[in-house]
Amino acid sequence: MYIIPSLLCLNGRCIESAAEEPRVLCIVQDTTSSKTVNERLTLNLPASTTVNKLYEDVAHKAGYVNGTFCLGWVNTGDQVRAPLDQASEMSLVLSGFEAGKKNFLQLTDKDGEQPQIASDESGTADSSGLDDSSQDRFIGPLPRDGTVGCSSDYSSPSYSYSSILNKSDTGYVGLVNQAMTCYLNSLLQTLFMTPEFRNALYKWEFEDSEEDPVNSIPYQLQRLFVLLQTSKKRAIETTDVTRSFGWDSSEAWQQHDVQELCRVMFDALEQKWKQTEQADLINQLYQGKLKDYVRCLECGYESWRIDTYLDIPLVIRPFGASQAFGSVEEALQAFIQPETLDGPNQYFCERCKKKCDARKGLRFLHFPYLLTLQLKRFDFDYTTMHRIKLNDRMTFPEELDMSPFIDVEDEKSPQTESCTDSGAENEGSCHSDQMSNDFSTDDALDEGICLDNTSSTERVLKPKSSLTFELFSVMVHSGSAAGGHYYACIKSFSDSQWYSFNDQHVSKVSHSTNAYMLMYRLKDPSRNAKFLEVGDFPEHIKRLMQREKESEEQEKRQREIERNTCKIKLFGMHPVKMMMVENKLEVHKDKTLREATEMAYKLMDLEGVVPLDCCRLVKYDEFHEYLERSYEGEEDMPMGLLLGGVKSSYMFDLLLEIRRPDQVFQPYKPGEVMVKVHVVDLKSESIAAPVSVRAYLNQTITEFKQLIAQATGLCAETMRVILERCYNDLRLLSVPNKTLKAEGFFRSNKVFVESSDSTDHQAVFTDSVLWKLLDRHGNTIRLFVSLPEQSPGSLANRTSCPKASADSEDSLDGAKGSRKSVEAILEESTEKLKNLSLQQQQQQSSSTSDSQKSSEHSDFEHIESPAQEPDAASQPSQTENCTRAASDTENQFPSEERSDSDVNNDRSTSSVDSDILSSSHSSDTLCNADSGPLPLANGLDSHSITSSRRSKAHEGKKEKWDTTEEDSGTDSEYDENGKIKADSQYLYFKAEPYSQEDGSGEGQKCLLVHVDKRITLAAFKQNLEPFVGVPSTQFKVFRVYANNQEFESVRLNETLSSFSDDNKITIRLGRALKKGEYRVKVYQLLVNDPEPCKFLLDTVFAKGMTVRQSKEELLPQLKDQCKLDLSIDRFRLRKKTWKNPGTVFLDYHVYEEDINISSNWEVFLEVLEEPERMKSMSQLAVLTRRWCPAQMKLEAFREVVLESSSVEELKEKVYALPSCSATDLILLLLLQGRGTFPCDISVLEIHQDLDWNPKVSTLNVWPLYICDDGAVIFYRDSTEELIELSEEERNELMKKESSRLLKTGHRISYSPRKEKALKIYLDGGPTKDPGQD
Repeated sequence: MYIIPSLLCLNGRCIESAAEEPRVLCIVQDTTSSKTVNERLTLNLPASTTVNKLYEDVAHKAGYVNGTFCLGWVNTGDQVRAPLDQASEMSLVLSGFEAGKKNFLQLTDKDGEQPQIASDESGTADSSGLDDSSQDRFIGPLPRDGTVGCSSDYSSPSYSYSSILNKSDTGYVGLVNQAMTCYLNSLLQTLFMTPEFRNALYKWEFEDSEEDPVNSIPYQLQRLFVLLQTSKKRAIETTDVTRSFGWDSSEAWQQHDVQELCRVMFDALEQKWKQTEQADLINQLYQGKLKDYVRCLECGYESWRIDTYLDIPLVIRPFGASQAFGSVEEALQAFIQPETLDGPNQYFCERCKKKCDARKGLRFLHFPYLLTLQLKRFDFDYTTMHRIKLNDRMTFPEELDMSPFIDVEDEKSPQTESCTDSGAENEGSCHSDQMSNDFSTDDALDEGICLDNTSSTERVLKPKSSLTFELFSVMVHSGSAAGGHYYACIKSFSDSQWYSFNDQHVSKVSHSTNAYMLMYRLKDPSRNAKFLEVGDFPEHIKRLMQREKESEEQEKRQREIERNTCKIKLFGMHPVKMMMVENKLEVHKDKTLREATEMAYKLMDLEGVVPLDCCRLVKYDEFHEYLERSYEGEEDMPMGLLLGGVKSSYMFDLLLEIRRPDQVFQPYKPGEVMVKVHVVDLKSESIAAPVSVRAYLNQTITEFKQLIAQATGLCAETMRVILERCYNDLRLLSVPNKTLKAEGFFRSNKVFVESSDSTDHQAVFTDSVLWKLLDRHGNTIRLFVSLPEQSPGSLANRTSCPKASADSEDSLDGAKGSRKSVEAILEESTEKLKNLSLQQQQQQSSSTSDSQKSSEHSDFEHIESPAQEPDAASQPSQTENCTRAASDTENQFPSEERSDSDVNNDRSTSSVDSDILSSSHSSDTLCNADSGPLPLANGLDSHSITSSRRSKAHEGKKEKWDTTEEDSGTDSEYDENGKIKADSQYLYFKAEPYSQEDGSGEGQKCLLVHVDKRITLAAFKQNLEPFVGVPSTQFKVFRVYANNQEFESVRLNETLSSFSDDNKITIRLGRALKKGEYRVKVYQLLVNDPEPCKFLLDTVFAKGMTVRQSKEELLPQLKDQCKLDLSIDRFRLRKKTWKNPGTVFLDYHVYEEDINISSNWEVFLEVLEEPERMKSMSQLAVLTRRWCPAQMKLEAFREVVLESSSVEELKEKVYALPSCSATDLILLLLLQGRGTFPCDISVLEIHQDLDWNPKVSTLNVWPLYICDDGAVIFYRDSTEELIELSEEERNELMKKESSRLLKTGHRISYSPRKEKALKIYLDGGPTKDPGQD
C-alpha cells in the first residue's frame, strides 16, 4: 500500500566524539546602541554547546546581565529573524547553526529595553583620576570657576559624546524618526524638557464630546509627554502626533525648518486652546515686545509702533561682510543698532513737513519668560546664486544678561500697540535628513559654536540683574544648506545635566557645535517651576497614564506571543479539490505536534472529508519536493523543540499527509533520498505516473533495483534504470556495484524504469527505442490552439484525416458518461499525494482523450489516452499518423521573419485578407506516399518516435527572440522555394479537437496539440493545415500571453523552444508574410488635431518596392477600410518615430535601399491640401506655428518647405504665409527635450520662459540642430507686446491651460518646483484640488 507523501523536518546529525567534535563560529553584532553597533563579538564554541549556554557566554563577553537581551539570526538583508529561545537546551547544531562556517547573530533589546550592564566589581578608575561625581559635574557647559578645563574645551573641532548610557541610566526616552522628522523630534524634546510648558499641558483636560482625539493636537502632545515621562521603552513613535497635524505618510519625507515648525505649532495650539485656561499660554511663556521706531535727526520727532515676537532672529554674518559676529551678544547689539536714513532714503518728517535725515531701529520693550534665539545660519550667495550654510564660530553664554538691550524709558512710556509679528522671517531650511542613529564624530565643517568663556571672577564683579537668562536647550543642525540632521542638547532642570536627544538615542553630552536655535529661561525663583511628579498628576492625566500603561502591557504581551509563535508554511493535497493547497499555519511553540496537526486539519478544511486520525504532519522541502522526515512517537513534543526553535518567517515547510483508513503511514527517516519512479511501457509508448521510493545514497544500483521491483512489481533482472539528472539529461545506470551518491543522486530524484524481453536491451542506449521515447517525452509540450471561427473547412469533412474527429468524439462521449465514485476520488488523491505531483491540474469529472498528461516538471507524462480500449492503445490514431510532419515535405512555405509584434490591434488581427481564397498556392496532401510513416522493428513509426538529437545542420543553432531586423525572411536552412535544407528530421506532432465553452452555449473550435518543441514554426503551421482548412501561407499564428495580449509569430525557421506547457495559440485567417515582406502599421498624421496620431490599418510592404507602389496598394485599402477616398498625389508617407513626424518619403524611394524597414514597422500617412512640394532630399520640411502675445494664443501649424538650411530663407517663407504681416520676426525652436509632437506648451510660459531669437544663420547648427523634416518652430512678431492680465484673468487662463494640456497628455508647469510649505491642519487634513494630479 502506498502512503500519501508529505513533507519533513529536522537535521538529525549526530555529535561526534569529544576529540573530533566540530566547532561553531558565532559572530554577534550588538545593535542596542550607536556606540556598539559597529562592534562584533566572536565566539568559537563546541557544536554540542546548548543555546542557553550561548546566552551566558555572550552576556559574559559583552558585559551584560544575562536575560536582559535577545539573540536572533541575521539573514542576507541584515534583518533580524526569529530570536533564539534562551531557555532551549538544544545544541547549536540542532538549532540551525552550521559547524565550520560563520553564523551571524544580532544582539537586540528585550521588550524594548536596553540590556543591563553587569556591575564592575573591580572598581577600575577612569584614567583621568576623577571620580564619577566629578565627571558628572563637568558634563555640559563647563563651570565658570576656571579650575577645570579651558576655553578650548568648547571649541573642539569635533563633537564629543560621553559614553553612551543605557536608558535606565539617563532616565529619558527617545523619539523614533519616521523618515525625516528629526526637526520635529528636537522641538518636541525641548518642549517636554520645559517644566512650565509640560505642567500647563498636563493641566489641560480633553473633552471627548468636543473633538475626535485623533485630531486633537493638545491631546496627542499630552499622550506623548506622558509616555516620555513614564514609558519603559527605549523610544516611542510620533505618528499619532503627526496624524493630529493632518499629515499623511508623505510628510515624513519632507524635512522642514525647526524654527518654522515652532511657529506653526504654537499657532495651532493657540487655535485649539481658545476659550480654555491655556488660551494665553504661548504668549505668557514665549511672547516678547519690541518697538519699531523712526526718529528725525533735526527735530527729534519719533514715530513708532509696537510689535510682538516669539523668537529673535540673529544674523551671523552681516550682508556684504566677510567677518561674522563672534558671539550672541554682538549679534543682539547689531539687531538693535539703528541705521541712518539719508540721501535718497531720507524720511519725511510729519513735524518738519519735509524730508530729513533720520534714524530707524528696533528697541526691546519686554523679554519673554522663555527666550528663543534663532541663529540665521542659512544665507544666499549672490555670487554663485546658491543657498549656503554659514558655519562661522559663534559663542553663546550659559547665562545671558539681556538688561543692556532693554529700553527702560520706552517700557515705562504709554504705548499704542499694533500687534504685528516682526519675527516671521525664516531663512533656515533643509531638504533631507541623514536619519542616522549614530552621531558623526568627524564634522569639521559644522564647527563654530562654543559657549562664552567668561571667567567666574568676571561674573562675580558684574552685578546680577533681573533679566538674567539661563541656557537650557541648544537645537543643532548638522550638515549643509542642501540637507542635514537635527538633534537637541538639553539641560535637565532636575539634575542640571546636559543630554543629547538624537532621535531614539539619549545620552549624556559635554558640549555641542553648530547651534541653530537657542532657548533660555529667565532666572526667577518665584516663577521657575519644577516638573510635576507622577504622584502629583491631575486625575485625568493619571487615567491617561493608566490607559497607556495597559496599552503598553498589552503590546508587550502581544510581542511575547508573536515571539513565541512558530510561523509555518503548510502544504497538502486536498482530496476533494484535487489540488495542492498552501496555507500559513501559526502555532505557539508550546503547542504539541498533535495539537498542531488538529489546527492544520481545520485550516485545510478537511472536517467531514477525512478523519483526523488519517492525517499527520511531516517535514517537507518545497523547492526539491522532498519529504525530509516524519515524526513517529513525537506527537506530544512541543513544536518549539520539535522544529529546533521558533520559526517566525514562514521559512519552515510542513505537509499535512493523508492516508486511507486501510493504509498505514510510511516512516520517513532523515538521510533518505526520495526517488520518483516512472514506469515506461514500450508497447503502448506510455509513461506511467510516478511512484515514490525512498533510498539511501550508499545503496548500490542492484539494491536500488530491488527496491523499485518491490514498489512496482517489475522484474529486477531485466530492469533498465535511467536517471534524469537535469532537464533532458538521461543517464543509464548500468554499473551494478556503483552507489547512488556516485551516480549523482540528490535529495529528490527522477528515474525511468523499463523491464521487458524486447531486443531493445541489446541496442546502444542512445540508439534504443527507450531513449527515443524518453527524448520525446522530455521535449513534448501541450498547446491549446484556437481555430478561426470562419474557417473555410470543418473538421468533419476534411479528407486528410476523416476518422480523427469521430474517434475523438467517441472518446469524449464515453468519458462524459462515466462518473467517479467518492472512493475513486479518494484513491486518486492518495496516488497524487504519494507521487507529490505538485503541478497536477485540477481533475475534471470526465476524463479526456488520449492526450491526457501529468505535469511533472512540465513533462508530457501520458501520451496515450487512458480512455482508449486496451487493444487500441498500441495502434497510433489516424489523426496522429496523418498529422506527423516531415521537415522535408514538398509543401511550399516561404521563409519569413518571426517577430512577436507590438500589441495586437483589433484592425490588424480580426480582419480576413481579401485575397485569401483568390490567391493560388500549392497545397500538398500531408498523408502521401512520400511522407508516410516509416515502420520500425518495435511497431513504432518514425513520426512519433524520433531522434532527440538534431542533425548537424541544427546543432549549435541559437534561438532568437523576434526583435532583430536581421534574417528578414531569409535563413540558410531554407532554399528559394522555402524547403528546409537540413536532413530529414521527423518531430512528434499530435492534435485532437476539443470544445471550449464561450459562455453563449456554443463551443469555440479548439485543438489540443502535443508537439515536440524542437519543431520549426513552418512545420508546425504545415501540420495545422488540415485543421484550419487553408494552406499555411493563408493563416497567421498568434501567441497569447497571460494578459490576453496577442503577438504574431512569423519567423518560420525558429523552433517552439520558447513555448511551454499549456500556452495558448490563436490562429487567424489572413495572408502570411512571404520572403522579403514586412507587416506595416499605418497611422494618419493630423498636425492640427488634439490627437495628431490616428491608427488607420495594417498592410504589407515588400523589399524592393518603391514608395509610389506602396501608395498605389494603399489606395483601395484606405477606401475600403477607412473610408478615405484619396488621389495618389494628395497624400504622402513619412517616417514615424514614436509620435514625432520625420523624413518625408519621396515616390522614387525604394524600401531597404533608400528606406530602412523592419518587422512591425510604423509609418505616417499625411493628407495634403495641395500637390506635393517635396521633390528632393535636399529640401527640408518644417512645421511653423505663430505665437500671438497680444491675444495669448497659438495659431495652427503651417508647413514650410525650404531649399536650404538658411535662417534667412526660413524668415522669407514665414513672411509669405497668409497669416503673417510682420516686418521683423523672431524665431524659436522648441527643442526635443520639451516633449513629443505637437510640442504643446502653456501660453503662460512660451513668451518669457523660452529662449527666442537664437543667434545663428543656419538651422543645422547649435542650438537648433534642424537636420530632418518634421521639426517644430514657433515664431512671433517682435513688435507685438504681451498683454497684461489681471490676477483673475491669469487664474482663469491657468485653469484652461491646465485642462487643455492634461487632455493632450502634456504636463503644465509655471515655475520651478518649490519646497513644500509646512502646514498644520486644524480640520484633520488637507483637501486635494480635484484637478491636481
